[in-house]
Amino acid sequence: MKEFFEKSKKPLIVFCACLVLTVIFMIFANLIQKDFGKVDVTSGVIEVKVEKGTGDEYYNMGYKLYIPKGVDKDHPAPALLCLHGYQNDHETSAAFAIEAARHGYVALAIDEFGHGSTNIGMLERGYTNHKVSVCFGWDSSEDGTYKFINGPDRFKLLSNFSTLDFFIDKYSHSVDKETNTIINDEYIVDSSMGGTAAYLWLATQDYVIPTKMAVTGHSMGTWAAWSVSAAMYKKIIDIRGELVDITPRATVLQAGEIFKTTSDLLNVMSYDSNEDGIIDTQWYNPLLLSAKYDEFNYFRDYAKTPINSDVEKGEVNANFLGTTKEDAEFNKTFHENFVTGSSRRRNLYITNHRLLTHNKKAIGDTLDWLSASFATPLTRASNNQIFMIKEWLVLFAMLATIVGSVAFMMTLKGFKFFECVFEGISDRSSKEKSGWKWWKGAIITIAISALTYPFMTQLGQGLFPLPEKVFRMTIGNGFLIWYLLLIVIMLCFTLIPWFKKKRKGVLDIDFVDLGLAREEHASKFDWLLLGKSCLVVLAGVAIMYLQVLLYQVIFQLDLRFIWPFFRTFSFSRFLQFLLYVPIFIIFFILNNSKIFASNRVKGTFDEGIGSFFKVWWKYALCMVGGIIVVILIEYIPFFLQIGPGADLLFSTTFGGPFMSLLIVFAPQVIVFSFICTYCYRKTGNVFVGAMFVAILACWIVTGGSAILYNF
Repeated sequence: MKEFFEKSKKPLIVFCACLVLTVIFMIFANLIQKDFGKVDVTSGVIEVKVEKGTGDEYYNMGYKLYIPKGVDKDHPAPALLCLHGYQNDHETSAAFAIEAARHGYVALAIDEFGHGSTNIGMLERGYTNHKVSVCFGWDSSEDGTYKFINGPDRFKLLSNFSTLDFFIDKYSHSVDKETNTIINDEYIVDSSMGGTAAYLWLATQDYVIPTKMAVTGHSMGTWAAWSVSAAMYKKIIDIRGELVDITPRATVLQAGEIFKTTSDLLNVMSYDSNEDGIIDTQWYNPLLLSAKYDEFNYFRDYAKTPINSDVEKGEVNANFLGTTKEDAEFNKTFHENFVTGSSRRRNLYITNHRLLTHNKKAIGDTLDWLSASFATPLTRASNNQIFMIKEWLVLFAMLATIVGSVAFMMTLKGFKFFECVFEGISDRSSKEKSGWKWWKGAIITIAISALTYPFMTQLGQGLFPLPEKVFRMTIGNGFLIWYLLLIVIMLCFTLIPWFKKKRKGVLDIDFVDLGLAREEHASKFDWLLLGKSCLVVLAGVAIMYLQVLLYQVIFQLDLRFIWPFFRTFSFSRFLQFLLYVPIFIIFFILNNSKIFASNRVKGTFDEGIGSFFKVWWKYALCMVGGIIVVILIEYIPFFLQIGPGADLLFSTTFGGPFMSLLIVFAPQVIVFSFICTYCYRKTGNVFVGAMFVAILACWIVTGGSAILYNF
């Protein structure tokens, strides 16, 4: 035991320090989300009944509920339903929910179909085998505006968020191409992805004023919000036995789509209850919050450039505002009458798609809009906000947890059983690379990553014919196909030169040079080293997962920043994790072998923080350089008012989800480069760092993001 503490003292101290820091960060983050005791925050699931021809079925919908202190059945309050966007979960809505609760409103944030803790897949909200290019209810097969889509069902789903809805069957079901009739066995549970059920549940709580409710959604959640507002154009019996109208008094869209219409239909909202040309449904007080640099063209009214004066004066915007193109204007309320619900407004913010969910001005404007719609004053100024403090605290907690987990793995070097894992880097200084010799490999690595990312990720997400009942993670499929291609490329770059040199009898590289073996096993792949490295990594991941579990139970918070990162698994998601993680591990092992071992830079085995950063930036450049190139290609022309680079170079098919993901993906890879560099220097092999970050990466894409089917 004495020997153990001598070898493991430093990493053990780091682990304990990180654990203490993480708990402190989470305690204060919890205080922020509860407004220091002024808001009650609870999490759970809502059981929802679905009536089908074969009998009633049920699903569980995850939620987080914020109730201001003093609000109860005797003192009910207005309420806000929050709907997140694609690949997110209820915690992405926390900024809006926290501030709504702090200002006196009940807020309910849910996990929509296929996301978070809700145990029903995305496909249960319906999908079509066609697309519509004009306003709902006004398309036709004869005019070519109603078109059948080729390709796998997954692409139908991802391409038709906005063509499924609300009262017209052909938008909610698949259609037989030959007869143009609805296929009855394609059943739709809820086109609002659980939003309608959540809204009804919220309206029936005795601490809510059902006549003063609103709904807000971001991105994918805006389509769900439109749907909820349309479906809720009804009356219910409240707890006092009175018939009350629960139509949302406001619909707030965070980066939402409004649709093209012909000039003679200028004042017809895109969503309506039938096809007769008569306006049957009114959306009360719609507020659209738009990001100037939204990566999705349909949230820019299909403009090729950032949102500008052309969009402001465009027909689509004028239609939404209910005015002429000449009079259309951002940041101005039209037809202002919050009692009748005729008020309409579109605000523009200097931000991008994902960051709009945490834009202080957008949240403040929403609070003011809700106050006017409810005719209820706020309890404090709308710009009095604290939500971002919680985000930063949880980010610091996440980083401390990761550092602590790496430190925990390093403590295992104190056990004799794991000595071989921590032997360190062999001193083969003659094979270290510098100058053009290193830069050549780095440039090739960066170029391959940059050239393949836009195409392969989007191909995997929607176009590659993977069996969707097996590979169920939409964003995971994008990375899966990209990683598979990179695996093939890396194997070619390694094996072809290997066999050429071996045939000539001048083989000057062994498995130590590849980071895949110890010195005494240089001539063959070191399976024992791999096995013991696996145990080390599993210990580090287990201690991290245990912390995530405890934080969710105790504080109702997971580890994230703006975007979901680490949360506990459901059974079906864990099975998906087990399915995807082997490919992730193979990729990162080969990637680390190529970047760290085969292209090792001078000073890698030197001690000290200075030498660490001296070599780290080069390794980091190789890991994240391609992503940085794609970011520059995407955003430089965007900020120059030309348009998103991916849209300009490759068409809008290769823009959108994986482009907007870059702002969270690049920092993630930079963190991975720290971990891999540190682990390589401490162990001398690529296994520990590669497998640890592979598991983290796979955990991120399977833990709570979009899943097509559930068990």
